[in-house]
Amino acid sequence: MDVTYTNNIENLTADQLEGFFDDWPTCPDEEAHIRILAGSCKVWLAMDGRQCVGRINAISDGVFYAYIPLLEVLPAYQGKGIGRELVERMLKSLSSMYAIDLQCDESLEGYYRQLGFMSNIGMAIRNRENQGADGQITSNST
Repeated sequence: MDVTYTNNIENLTADQLEGFFDDWPTCPDEEAHIRILAGSCKVWLAMDGRQCVGRINAISDGVFYAYIPLLEVLPAYQGKGIGRELVERMLKSLSSMYAIDLQCDESLEGYYRQLGFMSNIGMAIRNRENQGADGQITSNST
């Protein structure tokens, strides 16, 4: 395994993004995934050859605030420090921001705390019918 990191998504193709959104009941297809990344202000990818094995993205006003909506490492690559490296690279890319927020499942709170995040009260609306992005819903269930 020779994982490299890049913030360039210019030549990223849908077939390089297979396997993400693990355990989501519905998820964006790979084409919608590319649009999500392209619409982000910052993106970091972990690549093993041509295959993307991890990714993180941020959305931002470009001045004051950034939000990290997605961090995921493919299951076969988890536990190897790839997620930590992606977060560290993203935080460095966003170092001029006052606020960098993310939401996570309660089970991941300790992971993010060790990366410098603090617990914060938040509220959210989830339109589950849009979970697949633009109505392009694919199922991860077998």
